[in-house]
Amino acid sequence: MEKKTFKPADRLANVQEYYFSRKLKEVARLNAEGQDIISLAIGSPDMPPSEHAIGVLCNEARKASAHGYQPTIGIPELRQAMATFYNRWYGVELDPSSEIQPLIGSKEGILHATLAFVNPGDTVLVPNPGYPTYTSLSKLLGANVVSYDLTEENGWQPDFDQLEEIVNCKSLNCKILWSNYPHMPTGAPARRETYERLVQFAQRHGIVVVNDNPYSFIRPDSPHALLSILQIPGAKDCCIEFNSLSKSHNMPGWRVAMLCSNAQFVQWILKVKTNVENGTFRAIQLAAADALTNTSEEWHREMNTNLYARRRFIAEEIMTTLGCRFDPSQTGMFLWGRIPNEIEKVEDLTERVLHEARVFIAPGFIFGSNGERYVRISLCAKEEKMREALERIKQMKKE
Repeated sequence: MEKKTFKPADRLANVQEYYFSRKLKEVARLNAEGQDIISLAIGSPDMPPSEHAIGVLCNEARKASAHGYQPTIGIPELRQAMATFYNRWYGVELDPSSEIQPLIGSKEGILHATLAFVNPGDTVLVPNPGYPTYTSLSKLLGANVVSYDLTEENGWQPDFDQLEEIVNCKSLNCKILWSNYPHMPTGAPARRETYERLVQFAQRHGIVVVNDNPYSFIRPDSPHALLSILQIPGAKDCCIEFNSLSKSHNMPGWRVAMLCSNAQFVQWILKVKTNVENGTFRAIQLAAADALTNTSEEWHREMNTNLYARRRFIAEEIMTTLGCRFDPSQTGMFLWGRIPNEIEKVEDLTERVLHEARVFIAPGFIFGSNGERYVRISLCAKEEKMREALERIKQMKKE
């Protein structure tokens, strides 16, 4: 009897395994060989949430009634806490019953928003450089992905002349523009002027602008105001904003995020969401609500400003040692730097740092072609580990 063969869906040919998933396997192998690799590549906060939020999680998890299925729309306590959070920190008023949707992380939101607005063959605009998931999930769902350029010369802000040229191409049916400020990976701060122009662009062309805003609380230099695209008049009618507790509240593994927009957009996305998953564990929702409501300004100042400022100082020394130049005005939990001209390609540097200094830093090409001459250093490592990484790289440079 002839043995049948199996093939994956055609859509898998359009994407690759996530770079960090693949590279972390190599790092794990090197560690198993005793290499003791210091990872400065991943943006996963290494500090815990507030003690009070952890206490709420533990107390609620002990209740016999806490373990059943939860409503996909999220419990009222969490929706109200999210609305209070937006009003307290951004000055944006949202109806917790209709203009907020809790998410199991922003990646889920990217999937659900795309399913709600984009038909196969429609065009999605993604920033280059930018978060790779905007591109990969769009491709998996059969969308046509068109990149718009962000460049150092333009402060990593959109080129609106280029955007106009793209959307005026009659063969493209543009549905969503993905935006992300404060920007990852470059650290470009959010600008009110950029948000105003994005809202005007959305209104003029009938394109939904989705602004991914998980980094606004991470401010090592602390001069930047907390900005949201929803602060712009008219934005709620044509824009969606994601926010997340992963970075701002040290909860990356908890998978709690939020989507904020007008009631119609939220309802369309909820229609997708109810067919894909059930709600988050109740104890996590209540603990997240506590974190959003009760985390103090002092906690944020230490965890999201002072701590990252100390680590940023060491990261700047690492960049300087590598001969990379960087913009000191960038913000967020990474440091983005341009490699020296004499280095032919970025992996010549990152692979040498990995195998000779035993330090893992991210090559910028994984975020798009406009990142090919850059590296990214994560600030999500203890200061002693970052200093050890600095000393290893200094030693590598001497040899």
